[in-house]
Amino acid sequence: MDASTVNLVVGMDLGDKYSVLCTLDEAGEIVEESRIRTTPAAVTGRFAHLSPCRVVLEAGTHSPWVSRQIESYGHDVIVANPRRVALIYGDHTKSDEIDAKTLAKLGRMDPELLSPIRHRGAETLADRAVLTARTALVRSRARLIQVARGIVKSHGQRLPACGANCFSGKVRGTLPAELAVALAPLVETIDELTRKIRAQDREIERICEEKYPETALLRQVVGVGAVTALRFVLTLENPHRFTSSRSVASYLGLRPRRSQSGGSDPQMRITKAGDREMRRLLVHSAHYILGPFGKDCDLRRFGEKLAAPGGKSGKKRAVVAVARKLAVLLHRLWVTGETYEALRNGNKTKIAA
Repeated sequence: MDASTVNLVVGMDLGDKYSVLCTLDEAGEIVEESRIRTTPAAVTGRFAHLSPCRVVLEAGTHSPWVSRQIESYGHDVIVANPRRVALIYGDHTKSDEIDAKTLAKLGRMDPELLSPIRHRGAETLADRAVLTARTALVRSRARLIQVARGIVKSHGQRLPACGANCFSGKVRGTLPAELAVALAPLVETIDELTRKIRAQDREIERICEEKYPETALLRQVVGVGAVTALRFVLTLENPHRFTSSRSVASYLGLRPRRSQSGGSDPQMRITKAGDREMRRLLVHSAHYILGPFGKDCDLRRFGEKLAAPGGKSGKKRAVVAVARKLAVLLHRLWVTGETYEALRNGNKTKIAA
């Protein structure tokens, strides 16, 4: 649906309780400004019987279900990238009405200016919710462990060093007598969170095995577990929509920014675009690959070579570089279905020698 075939364009500024709409006609004139509740019933009442039109809205909390519902009524829905929209109409004067009007105008003129995004399917979002819930549980547990250790330190003592999974069992018999009453509820809550995290881990394993068997290809890489593999598959959804495996690293925000001008081309930080949690998991896997328990592999050798001359900052750059290469490798394994060779490049070097 291009501008020449659009009769009406509706800009929709989504709010948590109410959404503001601005409707433009073929000439770009405002024909209606209204407000509806942000509920399925209200969206149905507004769009179910409306003649096919273009609806423009920003990506946000409600945009996945709203866009799916409006599309089901035969409308052309454009979900705008919030970063792109902010660059276009950044202004000191801002209101829901102005935002709705601006979205409608941009959608009428040139939708490509909005860098449209495509929301994931309902099933994918439901499976991602399992991962999101697990992340919330892990962060809550980490925060409580931090609080417990801080309280004990403030009394001149320390709790034993241990991993989060065994924290409650390790510290239960070592709590200072004067702090036992205060810390007992924290330890019990941490123990309960650990049980819930383990239950989530079992559910993630089940989802991987029954619904996404391709995750097994990604888990061939030591350091990539079920959580990382499933998040990768659910984030990309269709691996064939990328023209090359290298473009996956850019999609996940692991490509360095660039600000080249004349003879200046400084080294810059990564873009950090895309899925933040997916990027964090890849960096976590890179830390494992380069850490004391990581096995000898091409990725580890690559990272060690980068880190060797650079000190602390060199190690940080090496971790990001390994995460970037790991993203490319995982996509390649998924597309080709190949068996992972940890020392593929190393073996080639030996043969050549």
